[in-house]
Amino acid sequence: MDGLFSIKSDIFSFGVLLLEIISGQKNTGFYHKDPSMNSIKHAWELWKDGKPLELVDPSMGTSFPEQ
Repeated sequence: MDGLFSIKSDIFSFGVLLLEIISGQKNTGFYHKDPSMNSIKHAWELWKDGKPLELVDPSMGTSFPEQ
């Protein structure tokens, strides 16, 4: 692709960066009991189960609204 990226890849990368900030874990260094699980899939599963706040790094405390 001659070093050119699409808007879609930029948005995806930004989303992964936000996920890493919120969870406090790198996408490449994510470990789960299911070896096929990465941080993106884990976040999606938590979202589908209605438990997205379980993803938030505990060091963030209650510095954000839950609604």
